[in-house]
Amino acid sequence: MDASQFALGTPDPTNEDQRTPTGRQWTPRVVGSLISMALLLELLSISYMMIAIALPQISAHYRTTQGAWLQTGFLLLGAVASPLIGKLADTHGKRKLLMVCIALSAVGALVSATGSSFGVIVAGRALTGMLGPCLFLVYTLIRDVFPKQTVAMAVSIAISGMGLVTVPAPFLTGWLVDNFGFRSVFWFTLICLCVLGPLILATTDESPVRLRSTIDLVGAALLGAGIAGGLIGVSFAPDWGWTAPSTLAYLIGGTALFAAWIVSARIIREPLIDLRILSDRAVALTVLSSGLCYAVSAVFAILLPFMCMTPAVLGLGYGFGVSAEGFAVFQAPLGGATVIGGFVVGFLVSRTGSRTLMIVGMAVMALACTLTAISHESKPQVIIFSALVGLGSGIGYAAAPNLLLATVPQPLQGTTGAVSSVSQSVLPAVLPVVAFTVLNSHIATVVEGAAFYTDEGLTIGFLIAAGAALIAAIAAFALPRRVEQVADLDIQTQPLSDEPVLSPNAP
Repeated sequence: MDASQFALGTPDPTNEDQRTPTGRQWTPRVVGSLISMALLLELLSISYMMIAIALPQISAHYRTTQGAWLQTGFLLLGAVASPLIGKLADTHGKRKLLMVCIALSAVGALVSATGSSFGVIVAGRALTGMLGPCLFLVYTLIRDVFPKQTVAMAVSIAISGMGLVTVPAPFLTGWLVDNFGFRSVFWFTLICLCVLGPLILATTDESPVRLRSTIDLVGAALLGAGIAGGLIGVSFAPDWGWTAPSTLAYLIGGTALFAAWIVSARIIREPLIDLRILSDRAVALTVLSSGLCYAVSAVFAILLPFMCMTPAVLGLGYGFGVSAEGFAVFQAPLGGATVIGGFVVGFLVSRTGSRTLMIVGMAVMALACTLTAISHESKPQVIIFSALVGLGSGIGYAAAPNLLLATVPQPLQGTTGAVSSVSQSVLPAVLPVVAFTVLNSHIATVVEGAAFYTDEGLTIGFLIAAGAALIAAIAAFALPRRVEQVADLDIQTQPLSDEPVLSPNAP
């Protein structure tokens, strides 16, 4: 995948040097650049997991049942910003925009670390979502400025390395939260960004590639406000009442803004997302299945620590009362199995095809989430089920980009990549809010401001994840086995070149 998946445009004819460097050596500077950018992606990889582990403590501290917004805000801003950042990067330089994203993420981490209210922490966490665009900025920057013979290996190291921290990171996060409080997670992010930013700036050249394109700020504002408004109405409806004026205002306003975005996307020449490509069945089903894969992982990642950290003495039918550090024994197998899932795809994709692997991965996730919903009384069971979720999600993450290449006509692959990326951020932002809306209607007790949910509510939450995984499996099954012809769509696209197929892991 390349930047054209996020920013389509016309090459600048005034820029004559748009070639990949041809040097052959892994110089110390190139190695330093790769290490610093790979570590940045490692930070992105564990960011979602660290907040999920700290979430029970954060929710208890601020006496809120809206903790899911810490993840929703992070993903939503990243989803809306990615296409804009991609176009700005192609116009003004990828390294420059990478530095902007790092700086904004650092400001967000600082705001969250020092915030005095839950709303301020959510705002800071949303701004930290600017880490999301760093993923494609890193590997496209590598493509543009690294010696040509090193590009494939460098991209592979930078992307595949994102799974290496999934096993030790839960233990580090647990130690930080238990010994220094939940704010230590934000401080950790801030310190890492303050170190990695200057390192990348000092070791990485600016990309010479420039494209001319327009920026759809109106579309970004309408899409972001529309989704956020609707989610606020849904998430607070259990407290306000579904017929309360405030609930209806957010629901109606969000729907109206989202409808306005759809209209604008159809009339603007270069919209944030070109919706016409969704008329192609292969495109629509690929986007849906890959987005739901990430959404199921997001729901499970939030529900699992809530379930495991709930004190067993409350007699709710679940809960082991583990600390944040103790929770690592549940999270580490999940992370390790996710990496294994990626290797499974690497070994089997040429034999079985990405469509079959996506079906299998989503079926495994659906089964594991269902088993977790039905039986969550013993630690060994939950650990096994968590590992199964990790295995299924790892297969899904790795199968998604291969699925795009295998099922989508080549002229549509660039644009589909952009839509798929947004789907992989928006759906994980939406589904946890839906799950917690259900949970907030099943509160069993409140202890010192911390809400604990009934066993029935928790079961429904995991079943929501299972249902989403099943829909993803059905969508993958409905994909055509091969593309017979190029869809007759008048869309300005740039097909993928000979770059490696990427298998990034979700946060």
